[in-house]
Amino acid sequence: MSPSLKMPKGEVMTFWILTAALALATTAIFVRAALRGRDSGEPPAAYDLRVYRDQLKEIDRDAARGLIAAEEAERLRSEVSRRILAADTALTSGTASASAAKGPIKAMAALTALGLIGGAYGLYLQIGAPGYGDLSLKDRIAMAEEIRQTRPSQADVEGQVPPFTAPQVDANFLTLMERLRSAVAERPNDLQGHVLLARNEAVLGNFTAAYKAQGQILSIKGDTATAQDYADYADLMILAAGGYVSPEAETALNAAFARDQNNGPTRYYVGLMFAQTGRPDRAFRLWDALLKEGPPTAPWIAPIREQIEEMAQRAGVRYTLPADEAAPSGQPPVAGLPGPTGQDIENAAQMSDAERKEMIGSMVARLSDRLATEGGEPAEWARLIGALGVLGETERARAILAEAQEKFLGQTEALDVIRAAGRNAGLIE
Repeated sequence: MSPSLKMPKGEVMTFWILTAALALATTAIFVRAALRGRDSGEPPAAYDLRVYRDQLKEIDRDAARGLIAAEEAERLRSEVSRRILAADTALTSGTASASAAKGPIKAMAALTALGLIGGAYGLYLQIGAPGYGDLSLKDRIAMAEEIRQTRPSQADVEGQVPPFTAPQVDANFLTLMERLRSAVAERPNDLQGHVLLARNEAVLGNFTAAYKAQGQILSIKGDTATAQDYADYADLMILAAGGYVSPEAETALNAAFARDQNNGPTRYYVGLMFAQTGRPDRAFRLWDALLKEGPPTAPWIAPIREQIEEMAQRAGVRYTLPADEAAPSGQPPVAGLPGPTGQDIENAAQMSDAERKEMIGSMVARLSDRLATEGGEPAEWARLIGALGVLGETERARAILAEAQEKFLGQTEALDVIRAAGRNAGLIE
């Protein structure tokens, strides 16, 4: 928070004195109310006896006036007499224990007082801002904007992130990766080589190398780069920074948003950026809309469900998390998608056009078979459509596009991903 908003020391002391006085006054009222019944001089059973005796007199009057039958009057007298005996027994035993009960009651009142004062103080330390004056909404928004504008850079945060524990992979795979890195370094304008490199560096947990390769993809594509290209770039930067949305990642998200305002990963990460910079209200609105739109299996649904209740609380919104309609994948938009095999990388390292086309054909065949037998995420269907477009298999791409649209019918977000792939492949105008 900005130091200019802090209260002077004298005002801070006055604040705490007034707070303590109010807490003590509230506690005194509560304790007095708790002890009033015990100190009134009349046990509750004595009051009950008076009430029951009056009821007996009232029954006799009503019976004498003929308002109730004799049998009913006798039944009522028996019931009230039973209650009188019970109250008299309680009064006799209660009088003997009243003096002994006052000690525990007072002890309980003292503990309650300490709990009220201590609990209020602890709650304030948790959700309050000691030493700061009351902030208007305008001031809070201004402070959030200042935090956003002055937050650390991508490089600063990456240097503080603990090393990622890479998954266990075959030594031959690592050898193939070294060959791919060398081949791509020799051919900096090779788009497919960088696509393979970015994807497999992410699989290995080398997110910094992955987003640098993705940055080269953006450079090669230029104006033809899609919203998903920029969203993948931002995703990899955020993973490299341990979940932090840096100014550089925000720039990539803005570029993705400018190309597609409905891109799911972009909207999720923009919400995360607002959550990290003091605007939970904007984060909640973005995530609430994404959660309602679905689909429930989208990779951004799981992290939203984990955080949205806290975000609603911070934003001052009464919110109930809807039931989970499906078990989401929970995987990152890039790293969660299966990459090519070691043989794909070995083929890609040769970098000849013929081998490249053969490699893509092999990848397409495997992906097509898996989607046909096991199903998959919208992004995987979109990848298949795009790959078929690259291979020039337009009719087959149209058939896959139609099948995917039928499969995800009614799921707006999924259809947007699939139709975007169709547009990129020239299948939809």
